[in-house]
Amino acid sequence: MARVKTQYKCQSCGYISASYLGRCPNCGAWNQFEKQTSEVKKVSNKATPSRMISAIGNNEPVAMAKVEAKVESRISTNMEELDRVLGGGIVPGSLVLIGGDPGIGKSTLMLQVTGELAQKYKVLYISGEESAGQIKLRAERLGLDQSGMLLYPETNMEKIRDTIDEIKPDFVVIDSIQTMNEPSLDAMTGSASQVREVTSELMKIAKIDTITVFVIGHVTKEGAIAGPKILEHMVDTVLYFEGDEHHAYRILHSVKNRFGAANEVGMFEMENAGLKEVDNPSAIFLNERLPNSTGSAIVVSLEGTRPILAEIQALVTPTAFGYAKRTTSGIDYNRAALLLAVLEKQGNLMLQNQDAYLTSIGGMRLNEPAIDLAIVMAIASSYKSMEIPSTDAFVGEVGLTGEVRRVNKIEARIKEAAQVGFKRIYIPRHNMSDQLPNYGIEVIPVASIAQAMKLVFG
Repeated sequence: MARVKTQYKCQSCGYISASYLGRCPNCGAWNQFEKQTSEVKKVSNKATPSRMISAIGNNEPVAMAKVEAKVESRISTNMEELDRVLGGGIVPGSLVLIGGDPGIGKSTLMLQVTGELAQKYKVLYISGEESAGQIKLRAERLGLDQSGMLLYPETNMEKIRDTIDEIKPDFVVIDSIQTMNEPSLDAMTGSASQVREVTSELMKIAKIDTITVFVIGHVTKEGAIAGPKILEHMVDTVLYFEGDEHHAYRILHSVKNRFGAANEVGMFEMENAGLKEVDNPSAIFLNERLPNSTGSAIVVSLEGTRPILAEIQALVTPTAFGYAKRTTSGIDYNRAALLLAVLEKQGNLMLQNQDAYLTSIGGMRLNEPAIDLAIVMAIASSYKSMEIPSTDAFVGEVGLTGEVRRVNKIEARIKEAAQVGFKRIYIPRHNMSDQLPNYGIEVIPVASIAQAMKLVFG
């Protein structure tokens, strides 16, 4: 018999040890070593060298000037929000990873999308978590029970490869990647090695046979897709399906896209009949706003290339303990603490003995620096118990010295605020220019938070 070589590899950094270690001496990660043997190396019967070369292209060095760049064709999903996130539609032969919390609606989204695609294309839905009968029940609820989609409950990758070779579908859905098993790999189903090996095999299937593969992946408690981080680098597109279980709205967020812009956002609403597209998310986030409330400010946030108006609320109350408490939801905690310190130093507000609670309404997670000015104004409004006019919006990054700094794509932000019906928008002074188009909204430039507070509160 051939000699079997055994080694242990860290799934975080790739460090190799001859024996099992609880803590990696290279990266310091705990419980990341996994047993590997020489039997792991397996040549897939799916791809021969000639097929691989024809799929990838010329395997010899070639001058870039002689390379012919082809524009990738797109297939519409009949869902404008999903097409926007994908960069204009589905690219044939791409591998798309969709991650999200359990129960957020990943399977529902894919069933709706592939149900529509099955009217024109051959779709194979591979499920490792549900039986064909369970999928049929969900399809009946979505009105897709008469779809020509092929259902295949299976977890064995060898059988899946043979089925794909036999059927030759245009689209394949893997639900989910954690349930798939490569029999030749000596590792537990759902482990880092299994997830990586299965994803590598799916990439070969997608690229060699030009089959679009959608892979569903669960998200861990830390907010990352289960499995090694290298999984995100192996696929063409990474989408996160996010949302609050207490809200009906879902956000499809693009983290990586080789065929389009990243950080694009699509909005959906979960209903009994499935996911419904939200054409005007700005109106959704603002429709329940009280007209004469304090501690509320509107910001024009940019998600990818899409401007969205969101409401930021702040509640400032005297602390009942020895130190002030800060709580945030949908806003970065460290950024909020920094802005509170800037307000106390540069805005002359005594906040060190005040509890501060900050939130973005509607479950929207706001991360860009352009929301700083709206956060500052919401805090000042609550502290002073003075309302901000409901027709005012704010855009601007705040520095440590209290200055309001320039932001990008100011024209798109101003246009969105005007279309929703706002009368005034406060922007950084350095974004103000004579070339700004007139959208029918008053544009007020500010240089510092002190100037902004004086203009709003007098």
